[in-house]
Amino acid sequence: MNTNLIVILTALNVEYEAVRRRLTGIRLHRHPAGTRFEVGWLDDGSCRVALGIVGKGNHPAAVLAERAIAEFSPAAVLFVGVAGALWPNIQLGDVVVASQIYAYHGGTSEDDGLKARPRVWEIAHDAGQIAQHVARRGEWAKDLPGSPTPTVHFGPIAAGEVVHDSVVSDQARWVRQHYNDALAIEMEAAGVAQAGHLNRSLPVVVVRGISDRADGTKTLTDRANWQARAVTHAAAFAAALARELVADTVAAQRDTSTRPHITERGGLMAYTNIATGNARVAIQAGQIYGNVTVGTAPERPPDLLTALAELRDMLKRAHRDGELDEATYEAAQAELDVVADCLRADTPRSRRTLLVALRRLRGLVADVADLAAKLAVLIAAVKELA
Repeated sequence: MNTNLIVILTALNVEYEAVRRRLTGIRLHRHPAGTRFEVGWLDDGSCRVALGIVGKGNHPAAVLAERAIAEFSPAAVLFVGVAGALWPNIQLGDVVVASQIYAYHGGTSEDDGLKARPRVWEIAHDAGQIAQHVARRGEWAKDLPGSPTPTVHFGPIAAGEVVHDSVVSDQARWVRQHYNDALAIEMEAAGVAQAGHLNRSLPVVVVRGISDRADGTKTLTDRANWQARAVTHAAAFAAALARELVADTVAAQRDTSTRPHITERGGLMAYTNIATGNARVAIQAGQIYGNVTVGTAPERPPDLLTALAELRDMLKRAHRDGELDEATYEAAQAELDVVADCLRADTPRSRRTLLVALRRLRGLVADVADLAAKLAVLIAAVKELA
């Protein structure tokens, strides 16, 4: 998983541009099947975003969401766009975050009429909690033009294959009768939610700006430029949410990696903590039973050639994913070439040069956590050999 990357998908160009305006350092990413994504950073540099446009409808949304997930392995997927409101208390320009998504076109046609058989997806608990937190803080709206601040609503969204612009049509009556708690209606969320569900329940959050009321007045609201205004609000909320999702994912990973190994023995707790280099370890406890053992770390026979090949692959992935710019990537490749030459020479002098090259390489990739960790292990192994 790319813990600092969020995929954001949109259906319309106006939605795409609203998100794109919040990115810096944008570069084109071509998928082998022809899909074009753009990868950049949110303007404060806190989060990378892979941005794509899927077009209208749940089917293309599902296919391209699956493609984006496979290509970028993101921490989460956000779908950002406009929607029609289904309740009068929701104002034009408000933001709706889907707590549930109804695929409302599922049904069975019988002699006594059409019976609803919907599919439903709920927002992941942690993603929903983070979205609620972002809404409560209110900082997401501080740079929005005009006033008042848009309200953020959390509730079900209905997703189908029809543009709704009536309150008296058969489709409108069907939705209001069977999905009466839906706050908004649109055409892509069900496809994206299914793609997330099929990828180990990857968090998917649908963020919609309300641009019309799905009541026959869509032409008027479109003329008043409500699509652009509504999606500007949705993009602002999505950007703040993306930052928090990345921060939460990184923090959770850090907590897991630093937690000591604990086993239970007859109601007591045994701690195992392995430290290397100049690390210092302390345990605070009321009573300690048994022995305290200090020894060397378990042996890890270094296979430097294999590690070098793995480093090259990791470096290529980091460059492909935008974690390393072109200049840094080329400098890192040059250091790897020095490392390879030193390994082939295998002399005392070449080992010293090897260590220096690895340290320079670690400095170049210090911002990429997995590369820096891999290099730390490799440098320790080279020191032991020396």
